[in-house]
Amino acid sequence: MRDTEVIGRSEAGLQAGAVITPEEIRAYLDDLSRRGRSLGTVQMYRAKLRAFYGSLPPDKQVEPDTLADWRSALLEGGYSPSTVNTHLSAVNGLLEYMGRRDLQLVGQLDAAPAVQPELTRAEYLRLLQAARALEKERTYLLVKVFALLGIRLGELGQITVERVKTGRLPILENGGRRYVPLPGCLRGELLDYVRRQGLRTGPVFVTRSGKMMGRTQVTAEIQALGHDARVEEGKCNPRCLRKLCQATQAEIDRSVRLLAEQSYERMLDTEQLTAGWACG
Repeated sequence: MRDTEVIGRSEAGLQAGAVITPEEIRAYLDDLSRRGRSLGTVQMYRAKLRAFYGSLPPDKQVEPDTLADWRSALLEGGYSPSTVNTHLSAVNGLLEYMGRRDLQLVGQLDAAPAVQPELTRAEYLRLLQAARALEKERTYLLVKVFALLGIRLGELGQITVERVKTGRLPILENGGRRYVPLPGCLRGELLDYVRRQGLRTGPVFVTRSGKMMGRTQVTAEIQALGHDARVEEGKCNPRCLRKLCQATQAEIDRSVRLLAEQSYERMLDTEQLTAGWACG
């Protein structure tokens, strides 16, 4: 750790937050290597820190509650408690290196995950119908975004006016980047929404004052539909909607593989009739 920087910050008084930069991350990883950490450990920390950096707002500012919010987002995104612990350990190490232990999140999660209820497709449709009946367009779009794109709560800010127009959403995953296409029906509704809201740039899901919606607010809006939709409150959250998306895609993939196998068998049967060796 750079003691002179820590002393300097102490004398000047700690700021409310700290800005994370790629240079700061590289310097920390280099410091880990110099202190004898294995290549595998350094690579693992690099992936975790990239994920954290990608989750930060555009100004890359870490506030006192940033890590607690990120932990909640990771859990909502389906990460196991043990995996979340490793993510936080990497970021806590970086903050200690920067002399900002006041921004760390201490304490380990219990490694035994709680059982998450599963949302059915019929219940998802009732949530959409309830949002329409209550004329809650933003909530309707939130439900649809998580259920059709399978994104995590912390990735909601990636849905911007610019990306809705391009029709592709870049998502950071395991230190890499993947692109999620926006289905035509959802893209059309989002384009109509941003036009009527007068949004020309930046995140689509914002408050009346123009600020990004907080994670708690997003979940609360979706949960508020539970009563009218006749859906258990524990299922009305971004995590369950994301799991529904994953389950739906997995089922479609299985069906496509089955159709491909059946088509292949039919082709072989036809070829057998044409050129096969006659069996006694």
